[in-house]
Order: sequence, then C-alpha cells, then structure tokens
Amino acid sequence: MPTAARLTAAVCLALMGYALSRMIMPLMPTSTQFGYFIPTNIALGLIVGWRVVGSRVGGGISEGITIGVTGAVVLVFWGLFVQSGREMIEKAMMHRFDGVGDALVGMIGIGAEYFLIIATVPIIAVVLLGGAVSGIVTNVIDRRFP
Repeated sequence: MPTAARLTAAVCLALMGYALSRMIMPLMPTSTQFGYFIPTNIALGLIVGWRVVGSRVGGGISEGITIGVTGAVVLVFWGLFVQSGREMIEKAMMHRFDGVGDALVGMIGIGAEYFLIIATVPIIAVVLLGGAVSGIVTNVIDRRFP
C-alpha cells in the first residue's frame, strides 16, 4: 500500500543511487561504456527504497538507521548484481563463455572485480551515512504522515 514513508524511502535511495553512480564512474576504466548505468541505479534505488526501507519503518531513531543502512547495502548488492549481469551478457554475446555455468561463474568474477573497484572510503561513507540519513528521514515522515 502506498504511504508517504515508502515514497520518501524510494526517493532517498534513488538519490543515493544517482550520487553513487556519479562517484563510481570516474573509478572505472576510461574505455567503459556506461549506457543506462545511472538510470538503472536510480530505478534500483526506487525499488529498494520502496520495498526494503519503506516497508520496515516505524521504530525509533536507531531502528531507522539500521533499516536505512540495510537498504543502502541492498542497493549496492543489487547494483553490483545487475551491472555484472549486464557485462556478462555482453561478453556472452561475443562468445567469451563456453556455457551457462561458465557465464555465471564469470558473472561472479565480474561482480567481485567491480566490488574491489568501488570499495573506497568515500563510497563506503556515502553508503553508510546516506543510508542512515535515509532511514531517519523515512522514520520522521512515517511519524508525521502515518
């Protein structure tokens, strides 16, 4: 059911998805073709905010921080999953894998490589602080507009 808290969480995590995308782009190799990288991460932020953070609000400040950080980590996980899946499909279309199993193992390797690239202090700080702020703001909105 739509609530103000779900909408707030969705917007907060969509903004975080945008900010993280802009921070990640300079870290990638210069030959990287980003395509729909930013819109995809914004859409993931909307979905994760609505389904993960917005559906769990209602506690105090500490619970809001926990829920917000959880949502931010889930956003990073799904972002890595979707982007490594996209890269795996591109490589599979160029016949770089011998089969489905090889492609899935390759996808895990691509995701691990991407994780090592983005595991920097500024990105971790944005995930933790942005998630905490998102959870707090969502809890405040939930209290004001139940």
